[in-house]
Amino acid sequence: MKYIGVDLGGTNIVVGITDSEGNILKCYTRPTITTRKTEEIFDDIIDMCQILIEEFNLDTSSLKGIGMGIPGEVDGKKGIINYSNNIPMKDFNVGSYMQNLCKKVNMDIPFFFANDADCAALGELVAGAGKGHSDLIILTLGTGVGGGIIINNKIYSGFYAGGAELGHQTIVHNGELCTCGNKGCLEAYASATALIRDAKKAAIENPSSLLNTLSENNLDNMTAKIVFDAKDQKDSVATKLVEDYIEYLAVGVANLVNIFKPEILLLSGGISKQEEKLTKPLKEKVITKVFGNDLKTKIDIATLGNDAGLIGAAMLSR
Repeated sequence: MKYIGVDLGGTNIVVGITDSEGNILKCYTRPTITTRKTEEIFDDIIDMCQILIEEFNLDTSSLKGIGMGIPGEVDGKKGIINYSNNIPMKDFNVGSYMQNLCKKVNMDIPFFFANDADCAALGELVAGAGKGHSDLIILTLGTGVGGGIIINNKIYSGFYAGGAELGHQTIVHNGELCTCGNKGCLEAYASATALIRDAKKAAIENPSSLLNTLSENNLDNMTAKIVFDAKDQKDSVATKLVEDYIEYLAVGVANLVNIFKPEILLLSGGISKQEEKLTKPLKEKVITKVFGNDLKTKIDIATLGNDAGLIGAAMLSR
């Protein structure tokens, strides 16, 4: 059995075909070009799906459907994009639009929709670090903090659409302003953006810190990796930054463990590339914060990278 998945991002559209194990057999990429009409973006997606169907000589009646991961608040049951900030869309009935478009090109295939982070979680469950588990949470530590929850092998998005906004749990009352408009969100403390923000401030306050040397005395060059590299070189300022960062992340992770008790919690995104430098101290902090100091949840690094969303989207129709 073959499955088609669509990973719709703010920069690129990726459409691919997988086998039942989530192995990508072929994929195509086109620029999203978010300045054009929403309809034109989905016209492109249908065209890319048709190319794959023809290339693999697929009988459309053998396809259970095409899965699509979309950034933002997606009502998968109704096929409506309530809101997407990366791609300017609001209250767009993508399900209805795709059905009508398919009829025009004689391609009678159902579509399945989910948030892109939810798709990434499903992808890791099927073909990545979560394989063999049934309950999983993924936290993406990048520009923001995204997340997805899998319970009993199924995506959990709440009774209403838009659940699992894990980066917007409050971890500091009246804390740093978050991009969502609230204060004290996990994203405002545990994203790469937050670490870079704090590192720039610390570099200004501590001119002799390696943070300045490694960024070539240009704060515009500051990255999360530089902070961890400076810590590795025993820079005291960077060490404090990393310890504080992991402390905040541990609060968010412990909250999720206390509420969901997942089998495994995976970290993805740029900061997750620190691997054991991140997970080892994180586990040590989380265990002091979970109920009863009893941490049964495995904390690990996601393995699929950018392929997770595409694989998870394809698996929506499995």
